[in-house]
Amino acid sequence: MESKPEDQYWDIPPLSVVSAPKTAIATARDENVNRETLNQQPETAEGQYQELFDHAPAGYFVTDQTGVVREANQAATALFGVADSQLQGKSLAAFVAAETSKQFSLILSQVQQDATEQSAEICFNTAKGNLLHTILSVNAIWDSAGQITGLRWLIQDISDRKQTEARLQQQVEQGKWLSAIARRIRQSLNPQEILDTTATATKSFFQADRVLISRSHSNGNWVNITEALEPGWVSVLDLAVEQEWVTERLHSYQQRGAYAIHDIEQSGLPAKSLELLRRYQLKALLSIPIIQDGQVLAFLSVHQCSATRNWQASEIDSLQQLADHLATALHQSELYQQIQQLNANLEKEVQRRTIEVQRAVAFESMLKRITDKVRDSLDESQILETAVRELTLVLGLSGCNAALYDLDQGTSTIHYEYTDSIPAYQGRVAQMNHFPEIYSQLRQGYYFQFCSLSPNPVRGQVAMLACPIFVDPESPQGVEQAVLGDLWLINHKDYVFSEFEIRLVRQVANQCAIAIRQARLYQAAQVQVRELERLNRLKDEFLSTVSHELRTPISNVKMAIHMLKAATTEEKRQRYLDILDAESTREAELINDLLDLQRLEDTCYPLAFEVIRLQDWLPGIVEPFHTRTATHEQTLEVSCPPDLLPMTTDSIVLRRIIAELLNNACKYTVPSGEIYLKVHQEPNFGLNLAPTTIFFLRNQAAIPSSELPHIFEKFYRVPNADPWKQGGTGLGLALVQKLVEQCGGTIKVESIGGWTSFTVRLPAQLQAEI
Repeated sequence: MESKPEDQYWDIPPLSVVSAPKTAIATARDENVNRETLNQQPETAEGQYQELFDHAPAGYFVTDQTGVVREANQAATALFGVADSQLQGKSLAAFVAAETSKQFSLILSQVQQDATEQSAEICFNTAKGNLLHTILSVNAIWDSAGQITGLRWLIQDISDRKQTEARLQQQVEQGKWLSAIARRIRQSLNPQEILDTTATATKSFFQADRVLISRSHSNGNWVNITEALEPGWVSVLDLAVEQEWVTERLHSYQQRGAYAIHDIEQSGLPAKSLELLRRYQLKALLSIPIIQDGQVLAFLSVHQCSATRNWQASEIDSLQQLADHLATALHQSELYQQIQQLNANLEKEVQRRTIEVQRAVAFESMLKRITDKVRDSLDESQILETAVRELTLVLGLSGCNAALYDLDQGTSTIHYEYTDSIPAYQGRVAQMNHFPEIYSQLRQGYYFQFCSLSPNPVRGQVAMLACPIFVDPESPQGVEQAVLGDLWLINHKDYVFSEFEIRLVRQVANQCAIAIRQARLYQAAQVQVRELERLNRLKDEFLSTVSHELRTPISNVKMAIHMLKAATTEEKRQRYLDILDAESTREAELINDLLDLQRLEDTCYPLAFEVIRLQDWLPGIVEPFHTRTATHEQTLEVSCPPDLLPMTTDSIVLRRIIAELLNNACKYTVPSGEIYLKVHQEPNFGLNLAPTTIFFLRNQAAIPSSELPHIFEKFYRVPNADPWKQGGTGLGLALVQKLVEQCGGTIKVESIGGWTSFTVRLPAQLQAEI
């Protein structure tokens, strides 16, 4: 870097590319020369520089390389409003406004890096809190060794220029805003849309807290009809304006054309008017009349609630021009509305007659559709859904629903509903005795329409027509009259159902009643058909099973007889005789099962009571099943406490119950599964009776929950089980249930987590007749 002569350190080089600072420096030098001539030259060059520096018309700062102030001239301290001592030692950046701090940091870093002159528009905060707009130029100060020893700053005040630019920009923006808002409000012919658009745009442009448009009604009262409001301030929309306040403003308009208050507390208004403005939270107000044909139609008012405001002439002029545009737009809108009303009146009569014809055709078509549905369908839900939908759409209702009665329970349940504008009630159940004034009439076949005095908490206040669903006894169907349900038609509270509509609804209700009767008859017939099919299937399964079970022992007997004839040794003959005995017993037991079941159903099964000790009696019953479970690698555990009290019962019946349950458990328990039989007693507290005996059998087998209700039915078999592999007639559990009931006890079955449990509870004593 080229070194600079030492005397240049005291020279004041040009600090800006702007011509004004150069001129100022040249002028300062000329003045300095004149001063030197008059004062016979200062002793040193430093004195010359300091005097020139202090009295320069432009503001100068000398700082170190980081921008810390070393020196400031009188013009600079005057601009900042502080003494030189208050600036020295402080960073110049501390006075820079936040919005230009980045630009300041940029020129500082740039001059530090390459030592070239830099300039930018920078804003400073003065001691009075004002914003000082400047053009700030900076260049480096060199020493004799070519090193930067400081920075020299030139400050030019451009606040006046900025204000002029702001005023011009404001005028341009006001012109653009007026043009834009004028186009927008003239594009609409809706008066309220015009007013809303004007209020919103005015609030945004003026940065106001509230904009109101007040208009007089035909009764002479003035009301705030449109409001654009900033959040946090009270709304005065739809509030009436006091007549005294309107009169005062009208008087002001006649004198000055606008009503402007910069500060309501200093306005000198009467106490009543001042109180009104305080209720509106106002600090400043600007109001312009909207005039049409010499009459004041409305007021356009701009409210400042957060602070006072000095309304500028340009703002008042802009608002006045906007009021003129608004008056024109409202006039056009009113003319359009009048034309539209005239057209509507001209078409009204034709439309009324056209609607009557169309409604008649629509009613006839709807009735035909419902009648066809009744004839073609046997699904009552589909028919009722069609009826309520057609009634709602054709009659233009708010909603319609169909309810069916349960006369035994005294309830009315809404099964079908069609609505698009009111809350739905589908599924609602009403107790008829809670509304006798309604259902007493409907159950007698009477229709009625009404509007409740108090609003419904859900639907509000609506008009309703209630019509019973029943077959008219005078109709050609000739069926017995009975109310099956009702139709409810809902519309707005001022609606009145005409006689023609009521007659149509009654015809629809009559068709619905016929449809419901037909559907229910069909469903009843279908139920009978399915029951007959089930009984026939059970009969076929029973005959197939019984024939197989009866034929198997006979076949074995015949084979044993044949083998007995051919036997050559006594041992073989004895073996075949044992087979004959076993199969004959099996045949007899099967026949006895059938006979026992028949006697149990006829309640003529005899019981023979005796006292037994379960802990002695039960092991003999369970012993054969230990061998059977061991063969299938199953585990059978029996729990019978030794302190059980004696039990009075029919031992044969009890044996049959235990054996059938264990036999069933062995058949359906999975291989290597477990079977538990537990016996215990429960005392009958408070009664002088023997305890209740409970038999609990649990085996490792799963039964679907849907099959549990059928498990005690005759000929029932577990789904997916092989009847030939498992054997039996399907009568075992049916017999067990009948035998338990015959003993006055109960039996319950559960299947959870892959385990099935049977619980048999036998009473302490039997009834005398048993």
